[in-house]
Amino acid sequence: MRSMLLVLAQFVPLLTAWAQLQPAPSPDLLPPTPGFLSQSTPFVSGTEGYHTFRIPAITVNGAGHLLAICEGRKNSASDTGDIDLVFKISEDAGRTWGKLGVLWDDSTNACGNPCVVRDADTRDIWLLSTWNRGDDQESRIINQTSKDTRRVYVSSSSDDGRSWSRPCEITAEVKLTNWTWYATGPGAGIQLHCGPHTGRLVIPCDHIEAQTKKYYSHVIYSDDHGKNWKLGGTTPSDQVNECEVVELSDGALMLNLRSYDPAKKARQSVMSRDGGITWGEQKIVTELIDPICQASIRRLSWAEAGRPGVILFANAASQRREQMTVRASFDDGGTWPMVRLLSPQPAAYSCLVAMPDGSIGLLYESGPKNPYQAIVFVSFTLDWLKGGISR
Repeated sequence: MRSMLLVLAQFVPLLTAWAQLQPAPSPDLLPPTPGFLSQSTPFVSGTEGYHTFRIPAITVNGAGHLLAICEGRKNSASDTGDIDLVFKISEDAGRTWGKLGVLWDDSTNACGNPCVVRDADTRDIWLLSTWNRGDDQESRIINQTSKDTRRVYVSSSSDDGRSWSRPCEITAEVKLTNWTWYATGPGAGIQLHCGPHTGRLVIPCDHIEAQTKKYYSHVIYSDDHGKNWKLGGTTPSDQVNECEVVELSDGALMLNLRSYDPAKKARQSVMSRDGGITWGEQKIVTELIDPICQASIRRLSWAEAGRPGVILFANAASQRREQMTVRASFDDGGTWPMVRLLSPQPAAYSCLVAMPDGSIGLLYESGPKNPYQAIVFVSFTLDWLKGGISR
């Protein structure tokens, strides 16, 4: 018996080390919801070598599969530090996900703010992102006391997101010299569908001015399928930053904006009628209550055969980061008559995607205790959404 105990004792350190390498069991992050076509948790914080997964972005690749991208924060949930860009692919409409891939790991520096767009003409996928030193905090970058600044990069994939080009810096092309902080997206960009700028790739962004420290939203764009990127227009009013863009039925563009207006916790919107070169008609959208957080807007369908087009909007529709909710508009975002609560749990950033079969997918941050426990994915139909509140 003594010899057997000695043998077992020799294996205890090995078993302990093996257990430490295994992913932590996934919490019950999203109770099963009737009507969802699929429900899964592709990224669980505290697993796969990362303390926290944040900032979701999703698109459909050329093969019709889902490509999910996010930040993998190595050592903490902080926006500062060692942050990688990571991804997973689902070949079954989000029911299951492949193994974790690392898209960009620059030592202990911060690689983040993913904003993805697929070029329907070339099938290439483009990812716009930002970089800063891991030891430079946002406040120091804004105050210009940091060791470096915020830089802008672009990567691409020609094999449906399975491998990626080395990130290429485009800061000089898309960032003014009097801007300090800069963010791409996060979430997704679009390719224009109609009008004189058909085929243009548009990425929503934001920045902070050096002297005034005012923060604005803007766009960058490419007219040559991602080879070159140019700076578009900026919002006329400040107190807005993280944004997403949608094309309207007449070819106009609408940015939906995170708003810091102290008078009203709601989204803002702004219009462009020249493909993103200039912006105007900025206003508060009181119907879209928001806790000062990122949100997602996406076109599901265009008008045809007497049926109106559909634009979707998703956010944490509360005064706090909770209650992930999806809405539908049938008049180019003028009103949002269809609204349905997906989950009452804590929730934060999100990214909508139009699925190949006409259904709706949503990748978003959530968890039973706080919104950064995981990034979850759900898919559902427009009919399911219509089963919510009709206004």
